[in-house]
Amino acid sequence: MVEKPAVRPGGRSARVQRAVHEAVITLDKEVPRDRLSVPLIAERAGVTPSTIYRRWGNLKELLADVAAERLQPDTPVADTGSLEGDLIAWAGEYMEEMTSTPGQQMLADTLGSTSLEQRQRCLQAQRHQLQLILSRAEARGETPLPTVERLLDGVMAPLTYRLSYAPQSLSKDNLAQWIAATLR
Repeated sequence: MVEKPAVRPGGRSARVQRAVHEAVITLDKEVPRDRLSVPLIAERAGVTPSTIYRRWGNLKELLADVAAERLQPDTPVADTGSLEGDLIAWAGEYMEEMTSTPGQQMLADTLGSTSLEQRQRCLQAQRHQLQLILSRAEARGETPLPTVERLLDGVMAPLTYRLSYAPQSLSKDNLAQWIAATLR
């Protein structure tokens, strides 16, 4: 019986992805967006352009993958002591980040992907964060609690719509109103 070698977590594939993502992030700061290209990214990452095309297909999908990864939360959800406070803190931080120029570009890259999988990664991250917030509220004895889907529809949907089409119209008051209405 021939034994298969064990899969190495974080092997070559992970190193290539990390190098390509880092190249995109660095070049995005150095080069105007319209000059960003697969060959330029490949050169910076130390891989061949065919590696990028094989894995991501095209520049648009690579940018969406990098954006989706960057949109993953890297800090714990703030615990303010109440469901409403936690939602305002979490969604307010997201709103602030996404109204920035880099945030707007990440949002456009992610939403511009033709890959449902890329967009789903962001949705799953939001679902996970909202579930953590709801679980904490439940542990504090807060009732009744909305569902994750209700929070997505009542808070994240209007927030994402405004971020996409009219970010200048957003305010913390908008956010507080959407949250309050969703919790009623």
